Amino acid sequence: MARFTGETIRVRGASRTDSGAHAQGQVVDFLTHTKHPLRKFGPALNYFLPEDIRVRAAYQVADDFNSRRSALSRTYQYRVLNRLAPSALRRHTHLWIKEFLDVQLMAEAAGRLVGTHDFRPLASGHPLDRSAVRTVYRWEVTRQEDTVVIECEANGFLKQQIRKANGVLTEIGKKRQPIDLVDRVLESNSAVRESIPLLPAYGLCLIEVKYPGPALPVEPENTGKADEKS
Repeated sequence: MARFTGETIRVRGASRTDSGAHAQGQVVDFLTHTKHPLRKFGPALNYFLPEDIRVRAAYQVADDFNSRRSALSRTYQYRVLNRLAPSALRRHTHLWIKEFLDVQLMAEAAGRLVGTHDFRPLASGHPLDRSAVRTVYRWEVTRQEDTVVIECEANGFLKQQIRKANGVLTEIGKKRQPIDLVDRVLESNSAVRESIPLLPAYGLCLIEVKYPGPALPVEPENTGKADEKS
């Protein structure tokens, strides 16, 4: 932005993903006094950005729009390659688990994460003076051929919450733990929490950020407010 506009600009993101995670639906906002037309933002920013980040569309929004605070929900997917052999092409976007995962058990356990809970037991280093209560709208597990897709939507997520929760689900899917492990973790049993694997970040992807009403115009000018990371 500085190279394009000549300004020092603060950029706010809708969601701060774990280091190493991906995003195909990230939304950012910023204030600028540049005289460049809106249609120039996408091509110009893509010129300066590294090839693994691409601007998809740009919008002019209301002055009170805040990509993080105006959001109603965020949707993430975690993808697990579940077969005997690993994949060369999906090694940076899928966690490989060769043991068969029981998706039905995982889906039943995932349903226990839905609702309003204190997720501090699943949040690494969350400040004690800040609330860890979040509302989860859905946490679903499905199989698409050799891939297990874990998709969750909530009003917000804590650091490592999704990767820890999905670690619980994969242990249940391997039948190493019973379904009630979800309940025991949320009840803050420290001995149980310490045994939960933290899944690697590269399997996680921010899919979508939702806003109330027509917060973003229906027809973009084919340029810049969202980025996509492969």
